[in-house]
Amino acid sequence: MFSSRIAILGAGSVGSAIAYSLIINPVCSEVLLVDPQTEVRDAQVEDLGDASFAGVRVRAGTHKEAGQCSIVIITAGAKQRPGESRTDLLQRNLNILHSAIEDMKPFHEDTVILLVANPVDVLTYFAQQMAGLPKEQVIGSGTFLDSTRLRGILARKVDLDPASIHAYVIGEHGDSQLVAWSTITVGGASLENELRQRSIDLDRKAVAEETRDKAAKIIKAKGATAYGIGGVAAILCKSILFDERKVRPVSHWNEELQCCLSLPVVLGRKGIVRNLSIVLVEEEKALLEKSAGTLRGLIATAGGKE
Repeated sequence: MFSSRIAILGAGSVGSAIAYSLIINPVCSEVLLVDPQTEVRDAQVEDLGDASFAGVRVRAGTHKEAGQCSIVIITAGAKQRPGESRTDLLQRNLNILHSAIEDMKPFHEDTVILLVANPVDVLTYFAQQMAGLPKEQVIGSGTFLDSTRLRGILARKVDLDPASIHAYVIGEHGDSQLVAWSTITVGGASLENELRQRSIDLDRKAVAEETRDKAAKIIKAKGATAYGIGGVAAILCKSILFDERKVRPVSHWNEELQCCLSLPVVLGRKGIVRNLSIVLVEEEKALLEKSAGTLRGLIATAGGKE
């Protein structure tokens, strides 16, 4: 068994779903759960241990131990209260983030931090300021899950396996996100070509809205989303630990747009290996800039300066 440790901050539904994904399809040798609610944390450790048939060790850990792990996944965050503004929620989550990062310092020089808590893009920006690690090693899950949802929706429309479709949601993981329609390919050909050849009339606005609103629909029905983010977080961890050099749309610092948002990058053992130059049409460029403006506004409201 390869020797690597992943720490998960937060032993709630999202943290436990990520842990489960990591041990069912083994990505590391050990998973540490870190949570101040020790009774819940310990119960999750026991439950997950019963499912660890592949030999991945699951145990409770401390913040100091987490800071020495190969990857730290931060899921800990407050939920929005009735009547609470997005800015107020952000401030509460920034306080949680600051406390957690300070408790983990100093980080091992090779540690990669993966933010999952929301608002993920803004928290990724501030985590980069707080952690003292290279920005390439502090990333957010961003629109990877949104992009996975988009591929699933398009796959049903054109009756293909999602793996045959390359499509990205970019920008904010939130209301201002956009589908990069001009870059979508199906089996190497453009989406436009596939739709035209098969006489499929695709309502792009409806697809984009379904993609954006899927999480809200799930939350309304069952209270939370966990399995999807659990799966994509495990995939991101594998891309990093195994130095796979796979292209993923994750939240990261963009110098040109002066914020953290999602665009496709190459992931490897040091986090982001390199950025990719995605070619967008003018309308998409304008929407991406608008999305970045939304995020810069949130950062400014929270008092962040680059």
